[in-house]
Amino acid sequence: MDQFDVVVVGAGNAALCAAIAAEERGARVLVLERAPESESGGNSRFTAGAIRFAYKGVDDLREIMPDLTEGEIAQTDFQSYTEDQFFDDMFRVTRYRSDPVLCELLVRRSFSTMKWLSGKGVRFQPIYGRQAFKIDGKFKFWGGLTVEAWGGGPGLVESETQIARKRGVEVRYNARAIELLYDGSKVSGVKIKERGQIKDISAQCVVLAAGGFQADPSMRAQYLGREWELARVRGSRFSTGDGIRMAKAIGAASYGNWSGCHAVGWDFNAPEFGDLDVGDGFQKHSYPFGIMVNALGRRFVDEGADFRNYTYAKYGRVILEQPGNFAWQIFDSKVTHLLRDEYRIKQVTKVTADTLEELASKLEGVDAKAFLQEIASYNAAVQKDVPFNPNIKDGRGTTSLAVNKTNWANTIDEGPYCAFQVGCGVTFTFGGLRINGDAQVLDEDLEPIQGLYAAGELVGGLFYFNYPGGTGLMAGSVFGRIAGNSAGEAAIQAMPGGTGQGVGATTAVA
Repeated sequence: MDQFDVVVVGAGNAALCAAIAAEERGARVLVLERAPESESGGNSRFTAGAIRFAYKGVDDLREIMPDLTEGEIAQTDFQSYTEDQFFDDMFRVTRYRSDPVLCELLVRRSFSTMKWLSGKGVRFQPIYGRQAFKIDGKFKFWGGLTVEAWGGGPGLVESETQIARKRGVEVRYNARAIELLYDGSKVSGVKIKERGQIKDISAQCVVLAAGGFQADPSMRAQYLGREWELARVRGSRFSTGDGIRMAKAIGAASYGNWSGCHAVGWDFNAPEFGDLDVGDGFQKHSYPFGIMVNALGRRFVDEGADFRNYTYAKYGRVILEQPGNFAWQIFDSKVTHLLRDEYRIKQVTKVTADTLEELASKLEGVDAKAFLQEIASYNAAVQKDVPFNPNIKDGRGTTSLAVNKTNWANTIDEGPYCAFQVGCGVTFTFGGLRINGDAQVLDEDLEPIQGLYAAGELVGGLFYFNYPGGTGLMAGSVFGRIAGNSAGEAAIQAMPGGTGQGVGATTAVA
């Protein structure tokens, strides 16, 4: 039997943060990745790498991004994003359901965790283009999201993997954990299937960080609803709920919004699972600057309700609920320069036209006559006397419509026009395991299961209904670090000469 101090199940951002933190405590660590190395990294590898954290101003950002130049600082209004703003965003978008203990840890530990990652060698950079528009010669960031990992999600996973390996962490690919070794009082390892062979691996502690259940259509149908069988999966095909099932099999408590998920507008003809060659390019998140119509030719949502950071993760569900499970995003020439890079990839479902009548004829599945009527009503309702400003919630909306647009409303009347067909892409599920502040998994009596910890998407209770953009990677990093610290400390203290008591990361690491 292989023997380690800590076994981490998964190899995405949360898992690798846990592995690095556990090794820092002196533990001998093994990372088990179900996927082959070419598809490793879970959903983290499919992200654009944006990460949300609290910071007081540019001096804090310098600590995270030492490569930040004086020129960049001079031409940019980075603003600040305080802990209070982070709390406000978390509780507002989750309708005040986010677990207060977990939310407190997420927000309070966000900056120190970013410093920890940067100190380990993970590089970050400002998100120019996607989160800041140049107005009057200066970039201004908006929506509380300023920083992304160098190289996006793939760069983050590669960087963390190399950091872990250099510290002596062993990473095994094509190694699927299928069962926890549990004697009724303590987890003592995992049973795995590795290249067709079943074997046991013993450990003082196990950290589960294997993602949600979004890639399992049967679990999506069971918990999210029958129509979710039809959703595309934005990320890894290996996120099928293994970690959740293993923990529940030994009595772990379920927690959180099991009927909820992070789901976005995603190219209607995208493949079943994420494509690493395309990455996050199938997403279509510039809808605040245009309108969306369904098969009936009608608008169905307030595209300008808030910055896209606070609406994109819930609008995928709304699109899935439309007739035919699709929508078309419509833009005219006044705003096409504002569209994100994802609108310019080759693998895109797009039509263009010089006139609205021509465009209507090209919108597959849409009632053309109703669409033209909808455009006319929308254009007449735009508050043209309010200035348009993409960097702020400008209040340029519509009046007297069944579904008004609150911000960034422009008439759609200047060709050429372009339209993009989108469906629903599910990112990750919100329901999962219940943990305490030390990332210990709790049983159904809400007592810690000795030797078992969890982090990342399979933790429930943090997100309900919606999600502030960039919070997933931050939560994975924060709770991955906590889980690794807790597991590493407990494993070391359980060894001969240790106290045998275990000290949680909540008291050990700020």
